[in-house]
Amino acid sequence: MKDLISGMLVAGYLVAGLHFLKFRQRTGDRLFLIFAIAFWLLAVQRVALTALADQADTAIYPYLLRVAAFLLIVGAIVDKNRAAGRGQPR
Repeated sequence: MKDLISGMLVAGYLVAGLHFLKFRQRTGDRLFLIFAIAFWLLAVQRVALTALADQADTAIYPYLLRVAAFLLIVGAIVDKNRAAGRGQPR
């Protein structure tokens, strides 16, 4: 059951990444590119967790991928707000 839910999460993360990539192509805004990369990192993290299911207690590296994805999202939002504050669309 856990593998089924993990597979659904991976598919959702990949689709979300593609969705943001489509917006990137339409607008040219790098915020959407960074969001796409972050969601793909979350997909990789979920695959790594599933692959390391028997070592889940000792494997911290998949969780570092999750932290990196969230830091990318926060960094993209901060960057977008700074650019908007200066009157420069990005």
